[in-house]
Parts: sequence; structure tokens; C-alpha cells
Amino acid sequence: MRLVLISENRDLWTFVRELVQEFASDSPDVSMVSASAPRPRGDLYIWDYQPAMKLPRDLASHSRKHLFLVDRKELATFSEAAPAEASIVLKPPTRGSMGAFLAGIGNSGAQTLRGERDDMLQGLIQANLRLQEYDQDRTNFLARAVHDFRAPLTAISGYCGLLLEQQLGSLDADQREVLERMQHSAKRLSRMASAMFQLSVGRHLEQTPNLQRGDIRDCIDQALHEVAPFSQDKQIEITIDFNPPEESLYFERAQIEQVLINLLDNACKFTPRNGTIEVRGYPFFWERRVAKLSGYAGDRRMSDVPGPNAFRIDICDTGPGIPASHMRRIFEEYTYYGGARDRSGGGLGLAICRMILHNHGGRVWAESSDAGAVFSFVLPYYRPELPRDPARFEVDSYHAVQQRR
Repeated sequence: MRLVLISENRDLWTFVRELVQEFASDSPDVSMVSASAPRPRGDLYIWDYQPAMKLPRDLASHSRKHLFLVDRKELATFSEAAPAEASIVLKPPTRGSMGAFLAGIGNSGAQTLRGERDDMLQGLIQANLRLQEYDQDRTNFLARAVHDFRAPLTAISGYCGLLLEQQLGSLDADQREVLERMQHSAKRLSRMASAMFQLSVGRHLEQTPNLQRGDIRDCIDQALHEVAPFSQDKQIEITIDFNPPEESLYFERAQIEQVLINLLDNACKFTPRNGTIEVRGYPFFWERRVAKLSGYAGDRRMSDVPGPNAFRIDICDTGPGIPASHMRRIFEEYTYYGGARDRSGGGLGLAICRMILHNHGGRVWAESSDAGAVFSFVLPYYRPELPRDPARFEVDSYHAVQQRR
């Protein structure tokens, strides 16, 4: 099975390749070519449509072999140039919309896109397109509404800080405790609003973190300070086992703190009263090529790359485990599987963790056992003089290790 992406967007190629690895059992070959280059033979073509792009001559008779990613503003232009039965996914593509097409790619190959189910599939495609348009309208409205929420929440937190500094008068112990709880709740709501806003606009705007050299232990300490009121209320014991990174880490501090706060908040929520949470940080070898979007990243050491190329943090709790059937979905947006064991958090905290770490070139995943759950993430070692192209991560890591040797 050969899948061809016609685009010059390497991030899109990475996105499609990871989805295909997840949905297809036989790991089809995914290649990328520009629109001006000769089109290689393939079983399925995905077109990153641009208005000036020349469509294939055989589109009318082989429309099931072609999937077009089209910006909503270009739908009218595309409809004039393409037959009515053309398969369309709106930009930016999501895992849900693309998964509907890629789920059928497996050992049966392109045959699942043809045959007696073509008419039914075409009806589903048109319904899917209308749902995508509705989803984008809803997302735009949500982004505007959430943006307006953040200003008053920031003001409330600021006023609480002003009172706690006793600039408007002295406070007794009870008043201080109430104000600290108010400020903590306001900050938590503000973080949730920011997460909702970033999830809403994240697919529409390219988000490049402002990478600065930093001390990740400081981020851990700040996150522990933020969740302290919650952990203290439940008398949860939090321990830290930290081995410093062997190389400098570059990240946007506020965003990595947000990841840690979200994961610790999740751990505190599900850890029973008088339970324990362990935070572990240590250098780690991450073989990126074998890691999928959801699942264990693995400490698979290759013989020619003996040293760590990333830093890993594990947050282990003693709460209920995660059902195996939902393990792959808890980092998805708006995921909810119900019940007291629901770790998804409504698709906010964990989804924003995944987005932040993806933008940093890292990854987050979860594991579960009878003893509790473990949420882990990795940040790759990165030197400013090296390119941050994800496809070059393994090569750059190899050369960095060889230089240390």
C-alpha cells in the first residue's frame, strides 16, 4: 500500500504519517512530493490543495483514490474545478476527520475505497464535510468567548494578590486562607480558559514556542507550589526523585509549567486521601522512530547511540488505573468516557499537554496498572545551532552523542 501526499508542508507529512501508523495495520509507505513534481504511482493520494494547483486528469473516474485538504475559503474555487463527488477534508485536518478516511487503509488496501460501498461512503463524506463546517463555526465562537473570559479572571487573581500583600489593610489568618483559596481557584480557571483558547485556535495558527535555556527543576517546584492547596487538602504525600539532565534543555517555561500543573492536578484529583504521588525526572534515550501518537515511547537503546538524547519526567499516582479501551483516547480533545475513573478531564488538560509537547518536539503518554497510573513526557535535548525539523531529530541526536564520545 502506497500513500502519496502532494504538499510542501513537512508538518502535514508528519501528521499524516503518524495517523497512518496508528490506523493501518500494515504500515503503508507515505511519501511527499510537491505539486510541480511528477506524481508517483500510489494507491491513495492526499492533496494539500492550493487555488493554482492543477488537478489530476483522471479525477472524475478515480475520485475515490484522491482526498483533498481544502481551506474553507477555497471551497467555492475547488468546487468549480473538481467533480461533485470529490472527497474533501477541511483545513486544518483533525485526527477525527482524517481518521474517517485512513481507518480503512490496511491489509485490504485501496479496495476498501471502492466497490459496492462507494455510494454509501460518498454520502458519509458529504455529511462529514458539513459537520466540519459546523465544527469550525462552533470553534471560532468558543475561541472568542473564552478569550473574553480570561481578562476578568486575571483581574480577580490580581486583586487577590493585592489583598494578600496587605496593601489595602492587614489580614487575619482566616482571611488570608480564604483569599489564597480564591486566588488559587481564579488561577485554575484562568489556566482552563487559556487551555480552551489554545485548543480552539491551535489547529488554525502555527504555534512556535519561544525556546530558552531553562532549569526544569524550577518548573517542577513551581508546579508543586501551584497544586499544594489541593494536595494538602487530601493529605497526599508528594516525593521527588530527580537526576539533572546531562545537557541543557530549551523550552518555554510557562508552557512546560502548564504541562506539569495539568499532570499533577490530574494525579491529585484521582489519588485517594492519604495517598502518594511520585515525580521522577531523569535523562533518557528516546528512539523517536518507534513511538506512536499514543502509547509507550520506550527506552529502546540502539547499539550505536548509547547516551540519552532527551529528558523524561514520570508522574506516578496511586489512584485508579486507566481502562485499556480508553488509553489511546485520553489525550484527545473533548474526550470523555464517564464514571469516577474518567482520567480525560473533559479533553482539556491532557489535550493541551499533548499540544504543548508536540510544539516542543516532545511527546506525552500514559501507562496504567493495578497500583495506579503513570503519566510521562519527554523533552529532547536541543542545541540552538541544530535544526528542529522532527524528521532530523534522530540524525542530530546521533551526531550529538558521537561528539560527546
